[in-house]
Amino acid sequence: MAREQLAGAARAALGGGRRLAAVERVAGGSKKGVYRLVMDDATTAIAYLWDDAENYWPAAEGDDDLTDPFSPGLGLDLFEAAHTRLDTLGVRVPAIRLVDRDGAHCPADLAIVEDLQGESLEELLARDRRAAAPVMARLAESLEAMRLHRAPAYGKVAVVDAGGSSRGTSCEGVVLERALRDLAEAASRDPRIADARDRLEERLLDLAAAVRPRAEYAVVHGELGPDHVLVDTDGNPVAIDIEGTMYFDVEWEHVFLRIRLHDAYQPLAAAGLDEDRLALYMLAQRLSLTAGPLRLLDGDFPDRAFMAGIAEHNLKQALDLMHA
Repeated sequence: MAREQLAGAARAALGGGRRLAAVERVAGGSKKGVYRLVMDDATTAIAYLWDDAENYWPAAEGDDDLTDPFSPGLGLDLFEAAHTRLDTLGVRVPAIRLVDRDGAHCPADLAIVEDLQGESLEELLARDRRAAAPVMARLAESLEAMRLHRAPAYGKVAVVDAGGSSRGTSCEGVVLERALRDLAEAASRDPRIADARDRLEERLLDLAAAVRPRAEYAVVHGELGPDHVLVDTDGNPVAIDIEGTMYFDVEWEHVFLRIRLHDAYQPLAAAGLDEDRLALYMLAQRLSLTAGPLRLLDGDFPDRAFMAGIAEHNLKQALDLMHA
């Protein structure tokens, strides 16, 4: 990304005669470029850049199929639709300063948003669990607001809110189809999964068969780990990396939260979740968190040891669930 292009966008977003003094890459983005823009008066903002050159994930068939709830959350349209939906529900998201989808400043989709320079919820939990308690309580309120908003169809917010429909016939069906794909991918890359493939497939089919139909769906972020929650100066949780937000079974969100938060999950626990869905979605997510990192390692993702560690941990968890 040429600095001159970002400089023009930064001036348009932040105005006031400011000039761009520095551009710093922010760690963490694997699908888009994330940059901190520092102006000459120390004002800052964050730039999101959806550009193929910023996406570490190897291209796969169906990546651009928005009717697949789990296709990659790429682009400004998904971001804006998710931002609008979450903001309407009172869920704190970074304020938008500028969007550019027409190439006025650069050839790729670009958004400039509020810079929240505090720590992430992940960092806060690691530093001081007690200080994190009020943030977790507010996050639980946000999750409840998302859970209570019902939609008659599942899928990406941008698709459903525009009156569209998604592939498949049910959340559990879409999850099963994806889990079987992840199982096949993981089996092709690791002999331990290959040896257990038939038993894992049988377990997935048994778990899916136990799930009863449902016709209403909640708002879920989809990847709401503590690294995707920032804490603002007032102690409010702020959801980031929101492009994958969709209408789906709320159990999908809570399985992910359980995986990521471990024993810190309890303040976010919700009553009345469907145990059959939780069981299916837990095995499906373990397989996804095995296959996805292994696929990412096919490319030039920089933090290879970290990603390999995620794959290894979840591979073992998936094998354990085979007998659960």
